[in-house]
Amino acid sequence: MVQVASFETERKIIAILKVLSESAEPLGSIHIARELERHGIFLSERAVRYHLRITDERGYTQPMGHDGRMLTVHGLEELKMALAPEQVGFIHEKLELLAFHTTFDPKTRTGQVPINTSIIDRADFGPAVAAMSEAFRAGLSVSDLVAIAPEGEKLGSVVVPRGKIGLATICSVIINGVLLKAGIPTESRFGGVLEIRDSQPRRFVAIINYAGTSLDPSEQYIRAKMTTVNEAAKTGHGKILANFREIPAPSRSLAQETIDSLKKAGIHGVYALGNTSEPVCQIAIGLNRVGMVLLGGLNPVAAAVEAGIEIENIAESGMVEFSQLTSFWKLKS
Repeated sequence: MVQVASFETERKIIAILKVLSESAEPLGSIHIARELERHGIFLSERAVRYHLRITDERGYTQPMGHDGRMLTVHGLEELKMALAPEQVGFIHEKLELLAFHTTFDPKTRTGQVPINTSIIDRADFGPAVAAMSEAFRAGLSVSDLVAIAPEGEKLGSVVVPRGKIGLATICSVIINGVLLKAGIPTESRFGGVLEIRDSQPRRFVAIINYAGTSLDPSEQYIRAKMTTVNEAAKTGHGKILANFREIPAPSRSLAQETIDSLKKAGIHGVYALGNTSEPVCQIAIGLNRVGMVLLGGLNPVAAAVEAGIEIENIAESGMVEFSQLTSFWKLKS
């Protein structure tokens, strides 16, 4: 039976979940207690274990043997809701952090890449893969490279729940990260729903500014069923997930070289690159700036959701080594 806790206990539980969310590895009670001290919360190892029993019972955490606990998908969702009022702009900061941690080198095809994680019922995995095929075939994904994990294993910082399969798609913030390593600062402005006509980007019909939200825009658009990725993939007309970035105008030629090297490595997430101070998809651009539209990494998953398959998505869910990725078409076969 799930325990009913006091306000103070709930505050400590959220603090523990936050500590776990900041680690890609399982944490034990000693390590958690030390991390809590940095946040001004002083709990003994025994007290931490007491609170972890509550989080286990609620399904927020999962024991990983002697290694400690990891946050579950349910725990991550609870943490997002609890921290939402104080984390306006959280997504913007998260994108910057993931870009910084991206070490992928397109020339050597090595290093860490940022991912989105989608959790799919084991029985639905085959139909989901089939439903995603057209989106991948039409080039509406950041890359054809994906990773999968069975129950109990993790993708990025997410542990795959029992009876589920985890699917990782490359997050569009890989573009930010690789450009950053090339010396090009990228400003992430918003995530949106992009209308395309004749397989060309036309205009944004919905946008959410990263600086004003604590939730990932793509997750929200998928839940709200605002996409028609399947239609876009099959006919060239529809509404897809996309993100808007800006770079300094003097860096455009270097950015184009970097984008070309990414394409050779199988990363084709840049959908449109504008010219200096030129509007892109009807979005005004500042003086000496260049606009850039990136494909949403979750577009194929949105296509599966449109087909009636229930999928839980955790955007910007962490990092994986490029060597862990495999072609989506191997899953299909």
